Amino acid sequence: MMGVLGIIFSFVIVMFVPLVLLIIFLAINSTKVINEYERGVKFTLGKYSGIMEPGLRMVLPIIQKWYKVDVRTTVIDVPKQDIMTKDNISAIVNAVVYYRVSDAKKAIIEIKDYKYAVSQLAQTTMREIIGETELDELLSQRDATAKKIEVILDEVTDPWGIKVESVELKEIILPSSLVRIISQEAEAEREKRAILLRAQGEMESSKNLRDAAKELTSIKGGVLLRTLQTIHSLSTDKSKTKVYVIPSELFNGEEKSGNLIKKLFK
Repeated sequence: MMGVLGIIFSFVIVMFVPLVLLIIFLAINSTKVINEYERGVKFTLGKYSGIMEPGLRMVLPIIQKWYKVDVRTTVIDVPKQDIMTKDNISAIVNAVVYYRVSDAKKAIIEIKDYKYAVSQLAQTTMREIIGETELDELLSQRDATAKKIEVILDEVTDPWGIKVESVELKEIILPSSLVRIISQEAEAEREKRAILLRAQGEMESSKNLRDAAKELTSIKGGVLLRTLQTIHSLSTDKSKTKVYVIPSELFNGEEKSGNLIKKLFK
């Protein structure tokens, strides 16, 4: 009797231990940890069965399958594109796209690889928008061009559960010959402004001199005071300049002028 019980016990142990180990193995493999910045998309027998929120979650092996989706803002660097602008000028443009997954279910079900899709869509959209933009507008209104790209990207990716937050034109490289032409144009523009400013300054200066002359001639002795002030300023300079003061009476008449000159140099 004891032998039979021992055989039965041994059989139970042999069957029970693997079963327990199998249960532990399945429990460990069924336990999934979802981080706060992630969402899990779960399928049961191939059919969508819900979103797995952050925390400890269970996924039945073989029966269920799940995909992890990062819902943080993602940055992709759009490769440099050699694009022809509307006015037939070649420019190499590089951009940066900021986006995030707003609907994890759509990001998995509606599109196979949303990261690759966003990257390719950004390249084609950038080529299309810049191809419709003239070079001057592209350089002076870079933010407006980037906004156009952002609007189109956001509209197209919305059915995929993707929200495009921002698009920035990182770099615009022009041909070296065109850069020299633009530099010459800018230099000519600066020279033009300098000439205009100089002319304006001369005009204002002449007006001030005219007003000063009117003011001096309207006051008795004003011209004489100004003359004496000029002579004084010349005398303070360390130079060998000699100043001869000739009375204004010399210019009042030829006869009087001759007599005064004779008296001065007698």
